[in-house]
Amino acid sequence: MKKFLATALAVCMTVSLAACGSSAQGTTTTSEAAPEASSAATATEAASDAAPESTAAAETTAAAEGVVASVDDLPGKSIGVQLGTTGDIFASDYEEQGSTIERFNKGNDAIQALLQGKIDCVMIDEQPAKAFVANTTGLKILEEPFAEEDYAICVSKDNAELTASINEALAKLKADGTLDNIVKNYIGDDTKGQFPYESPADVDRSNGTLVMATNAYFEPYEFYQGDKVVGIDADMAQAVCDILGYELKIEDMEFDSIINAIQSGKADIGVAGITVTEDRLQSVDFTDSYASSKQVIIVKE
Repeated sequence: MKKFLATALAVCMTVSLAACGSSAQGTTTTSEAAPEASSAATATEAASDAAPESTAAAETTAAAEGVVASVDDLPGKSIGVQLGTTGDIFASDYEEQGSTIERFNKGNDAIQALLQGKIDCVMIDEQPAKAFVANTTGLKILEEPFAEEDYAICVSKDNAELTASINEALAKLKADGTLDNIVKNYIGDDTKGQFPYESPADVDRSNGTLVMATNAYFEPYEFYQGDKVVGIDADMAQAVCDILGYELKIEDMEFDSIINAIQSGKADIGVAGITVTEDRLQSVDFTDSYASSKQVIIVKE
């Protein structure tokens, strides 16, 4: 009987010890799991705290990389312009805000610099901008225009009579629709190439030759087809000469040389998508406007 009680007692003790061991093991597992849960929570909090910093860092990086998504992004950026153009004048205002203005003799040179990552954007007239984008992969024009402007012909201040005569010719070309057709012949998906200007066969050119100074890298206003300068400005000037009795001679030169050519008498008129500005009015006179345009910004896609 004692032996039976002793055996029963031993069994009970064994079961009790096993239960205690199981309980102790469970406690140990829970204790070890706590630091892991705590670490996960800490990591989550760290990630949450880092998110705004990551966003800010991304925005800073984008700004540092010269991303121009709107006019508001121009301060501090590198802006390409054609030397002496209205774009050059407008962009110069941003130099006070930390922008670097890179000036090129031709608009195409500015476009190449943009493609090569040497500048952040190009500021130029709308129609040439459209031509550049249409002919070049990887570029786009920002939807927001920078400024609106009117083009006019510049004439020497000593030749008020010529200025008045050109204004009369322009008024006639506007009234009979010739000027509109000249523009439509170069601009418009449905009208492009449909209205080529042709001089009347019986034009009297007894008044001599009128020399037009231009920069023939400004499509569709002036550009080369083979070795001939064509475009809106070339046709418009030809139409004016047809009315006034002149032979037209076009001289291609750097844009910033045009006003000097007018002042020195090397050219009679300057026609190159030239906008009237107070600064230019100090040097030359301008005719009435013959076309309107906008300054736009070209960026890489």
